[in-house]
Amino acid sequence: MKPVPLAAALLVLVFARELAAAAPTEETYTVSGSDNFSIGSGEIRSRISYRGRQTLSTSPHGAGTRLRAYVTYTRDDAGARSAATGEYVTDLSPSGETLATADHDPDNLTVLDQPFAAQLDRQTLHDLGHLHGALPFDFPSPFTRSSLHGYLQHIAGTKVAGRNAVGVRFEAAGPMHGSIPDRPGLTLTGTIAMRGTAFYDSVSAILLALDTTVTVSGNVSNRSRKDPVRIVYSRTIRRAPPR
Repeated sequence: MKPVPLAAALLVLVFARELAAAAPTEETYTVSGSDNFSIGSGEIRSRISYRGRQTLSTSPHGAGTRLRAYVTYTRDDAGARSAATGEYVTDLSPSGETLATADHDPDNLTVLDQPFAAQLDRQTLHDLGHLHGALPFDFPSPFTRSSLHGYLQHIAGTKVAGRNAVGVRFEAAGPMHGSIPDRPGLTLTGTIAMRGTAFYDSVSAILLALDTTVTVSGNVSNRSRKDPVRIVYSRTIRRAPPR
C-alpha cells in the first residue's frame, strides 16, 4: 500500500512547495509534552515533561527557501528542572525537494520535527476539507525502517482560537524491533502506534494546533518477558500570537 497524494502531502516535515518563492515570515507556537517510561507492573517508572515557546521562520535561501524552527523550553526530569533549546532547519528547493540541514532537536519539540506539515498548499487543504471516510496510508516508523499502517480522517466543523479550521485525525501502527530512543544499548521487540490530530487555518492553511502521541510497547533485550516495557511520547503544539 503506497501513500496516496493527500497523505503524502500531509505527512511531511516542511512547508508546501508554493512557499519556495515566499517572502520572509515568522510564526510563533507554544509547545508542551511528556515522555513516560515504565517496566513491568510499574516498579520502574520515569517521566520527563517539557514546556516552552518556539518560532518558525522562512527566508529565501539560494533559489529556494530555508525553514528554521527554534524552541526554548523547560525540561523537567522527575522534578529536576533545566533550561534547554532546540533547532531544526530544512531547505526547500523550488521543485519541492527537501533537505534537513540541521537537526538539533533532541526532544522532538520543534514544529518541523512532527509528522505533519506546518502549512499546506491550497489543493491539499481543499482535498482534506472534502475527504469522506477513512483514507488508508503507509507511514515510515520514526524509530525503525519498518512501515506503520494507518488512516487519515477529516474532522468537520471545527474552530481553533476563534478561527475556522480544517482538521485531520490520524492513527497508524506496526511492529517495532530496534533500539529504544535515549537507550541505544537496549533492543525492543514489540509494537509502535501513533495517533493525533492536526488543525489548519481554512484560509491561510497554516498549522493552528497539533497533538500527537506515540506509544511503544514490548520486551527489551536485558529484561525478562515478564517485564514488558511501555513508553509514551506526547507532544502538543499551538499557534500563539507574537509577544
